Amino acid sequence: MSKGFDPAAPVGVVGGGAWGTALAQAVSSDGTAVRLWALEADVVDAINRDHANPLYLPAVALHRSISADTNLQALADCPIILVVTPAQHTRSIIAGLPRTGQTLVLCSKGMEQASGRLMAEVALESGHGGPIAVLSGPTFAHEVAAGLPAAVTIASQDQAFAEALARHLARPWFRPYASPDVIGAEIGGVVKNVLAIACGVVEGAGLGQNARAALIARGFAEMVRYGLARGGQLETLTGLAGLGDLVLTCSSSSSRNFSFGRGLGEGKLAADLLADRRTVAEGAFSAAILVSDAQARGVDMPICDAVARLVAGEAAARAVIGELLARPLNREGWARLG
Repeated sequence: MSKGFDPAAPVGVVGGGAWGTALAQAVSSDGTAVRLWALEADVVDAINRDHANPLYLPAVALHRSISADTNLQALADCPIILVVTPAQHTRSIIAGLPRTGQTLVLCSKGMEQASGRLMAEVALESGHGGPIAVLSGPTFAHEVAAGLPAAVTIASQDQAFAEALARHLARPWFRPYASPDVIGAEIGGVVKNVLAIACGVVEGAGLGQNARAALIARGFAEMVRYGLARGGQLETLTGLAGLGDLVLTCSSSSSRNFSFGRGLGEGKLAADLLADRRTVAEGAFSAAILVSDAQARGVDMPICDAVARLVAGEAAARAVIGELLARPLNREGWARLG
């Protein structure tokens, strides 16, 4: 399936939020035409009229080679489409895309609540028919939009295809690394979102930096156990899409999941926090289905389980923190699946 891509062809981006707009900005930085689909008419108008997205990415002057539309059919002649919609809406969005054999690059990090499917699985079930890849890694939208250095993983089951796609999307400061491990790349993105909520809880509860570092380390062990059980590769989980993204997302209030968790740690209710957010904390929607799938595979994920119970309103932050601290002392390591 290895192929080259026409450098003169437009690239499509589905999703006018911060991350979709930032990716559009990155791809268009060399003059490539980008066609961006957004749900909100005011976002489309602002991009086309003012070359800006003040709702989701304020204070960024967007390249004039970015145009926006509310009609998915406007992306019909884009051979590559970056799908950057919330995970729970990805299935319906893909179903509405024009069917012209485009390459779909899935950029959302989550599991579908209704089915437990990863995004690549959702895309395959949609019957899209074209090649599928996953883009994941440690990236904050505002930094990518500003042209600050960033590196990501682009995963496809066809390594040569992943390499060709990485070369096509690379920019001097935006470095994609190709991988054949789609499952590992996706698992890293799913689990790190849930763990970022846990780190936010630690911050909101005022438990200190030592606690956060310990949680990141033990959370990474959960990520690796689950990733290996799903067939992911250790190299991927210790790389950009796994450990790299985990460290970034668990260490900054710029992370939507971290800030959501901080609210939980301060004693706020998950339902109130979710209702008051314009952007999506994907980990809040993935936590329960992630833990359910892990349990079915015999994988122990106590930190992720604690987050799932917090999000569901089944326990208070202080209570689950106490439970985690009271767990039996075991040999350190990630190889133990149970």
